[in-house]
Amino acid sequence: MTPFTLGIDYGTNSVRAVVVNCLTGEEIGTGVVNYPSGHQGILLDEQDPNLARQSPKDYLYGLERSVRDALEDAQKFDGFSADQVAGIGVDTTGSSPLPVDAKNRALGTLDQWEDNLNAQSWLWKDHTSHREATEITELAAEHRPEFIAKCGNTYSSEWWWSKILHCRRIDSAVSDAAHSWVELCDYIPSVLAGITDPSKIVRGVCAAGHKALYSEDWDGLPDKEFLAMLDPALADPRDRLYERAVDVSHSAGQLCPEWAAKLGLPEGIEIAVGEFDVHYGAIGCGVEEGTLVKVIGTSTCDCGVVSLEKDVPDIPGICGIVKGAILPGFYGIEAGQSAVGDLFKWWVEKACEGNEEDHRRLTEEVANQAPGASGLLALDWNNGNRTILVDQRLTGLLVGQTLHTTQAEIYRALIEATAFGARMIIERIVDYGVPIDRIVCAGGIAEKNAMLMQIYADVTGREMRVSGSSQTCALGAAVGASVNAGVHSDFASAQKAMTFLKDVVYTPNPESHAVYNQIFELYREVHDAFGGVKDQVDLGSLMKQLLLIKEAARS
Repeated sequence: MTPFTLGIDYGTNSVRAVVVNCLTGEEIGTGVVNYPSGHQGILLDEQDPNLARQSPKDYLYGLERSVRDALEDAQKFDGFSADQVAGIGVDTTGSSPLPVDAKNRALGTLDQWEDNLNAQSWLWKDHTSHREATEITELAAEHRPEFIAKCGNTYSSEWWWSKILHCRRIDSAVSDAAHSWVELCDYIPSVLAGITDPSKIVRGVCAAGHKALYSEDWDGLPDKEFLAMLDPALADPRDRLYERAVDVSHSAGQLCPEWAAKLGLPEGIEIAVGEFDVHYGAIGCGVEEGTLVKVIGTSTCDCGVVSLEKDVPDIPGICGIVKGAILPGFYGIEAGQSAVGDLFKWWVEKACEGNEEDHRRLTEEVANQAPGASGLLALDWNNGNRTILVDQRLTGLLVGQTLHTTQAEIYRALIEATAFGARMIIERIVDYGVPIDRIVCAGGIAEKNAMLMQIYADVTGREMRVSGSSQTCALGAAVGASVNAGVHSDFASAQKAMTFLKDVVYTPNPESHAVYNQIFELYREVHDAFGGVKDQVDLGSLMKQLLLIKEAARS
């Protein structure tokens, strides 16, 4: 029988499941379920704009509904049967840790905690722990510099220890009730496997290495002495977390009877170790050495791999360099931007009070504008800067507006800002000797917005390719499941069989690239000035230089 695997992708606003043919990569069934709680699935606090949580109940609801819908959708494929599903792979946002009790029950699923925001999942975009992140960075720099050397020398408020420490300080009741903490990408596989003891959860090195300062070089997680320097109460839970993390060639367990019945799948099928969405997304794009994968969504994450046989230098400002984090046998390199789709959404839907039709209208107007013709320059930091400054306390900026500036011109300036941010990341990685021979983009924006993709090509001066799948992260999870289930012997053969790129190629326009080179130099000056990179930056002529570029573009 034809083997199939199931990829389950937990995004910021929804969960989706995809049934994939392991021999061809054809996606024969899809189920998408929006999280029912909060604002588009996010639990917010009007008094604190930095807070972003999610209900674990939504995760379990979305798991059952999306998989059942995907299996039902797959029935249209002649000869398909759920008995042919050989394995399951799961990807999620991250770092999105959640507290669990001694029975591996998420506190947010229990009646006594369901209304407590601190007992829910701390979504990746939650920045309430920015002070703790600064403390961790400063303490590690003084006592354990090796801890942060692999994550750009700066720890982020988006990450694991910051959030756990902040919870300890603001809600000791939740912290005391948490027998352990689990990343979402490890929690869902543990639920599917029926694991009722947090110490038995198979933890993935993807989340552990990039967000929790895990490394074999110092025997796993940060030592208790270091954690006690942060807070004495933080050292004790360390013993209840985990000692070892593994790559995606390992099994997270087998599908338990309870969830087999809920999903309509065979008991005992293999569950692959979970990874973050963009890491499995990189696998779904066919990542190999020399490829940079950009998964463009609410935020953007950039991923690349380098063979473990090579030396990779520490790269300042990069989110992590971790052995086995994406593919076994490779270093996984991660960077990214904290707001991309979210930035466009803010401008159109909040600032302009628009809707989907306004997105389309503004996109059409932007497509008719020439590079530099607006005279505008923006910083894409409305949700902080993830890379290369790693500072979530930075905010957005728009320079050059006049009484004639239009909504569409600002929309384009924001798109260009994200492209300039992407170029900063590319140049930083290349400057430290990591080759980038091709760029492959994935996500709904990359697939649907040709105007944006052309701007990215023109700004970076590089070709932009697009993943063949519209569900690249879920596809990557399905690829991981196929290897784990023994359908394919290794990831290289699985990727060759199951992944592909679209025929479309976005090639840089030389004239546009030349204009963007001028604007990028101004972007770099503003970036360095407001990012604290340079103490002395002359911004006095910036507006006039933008006007000169504007006049040349319009002439």
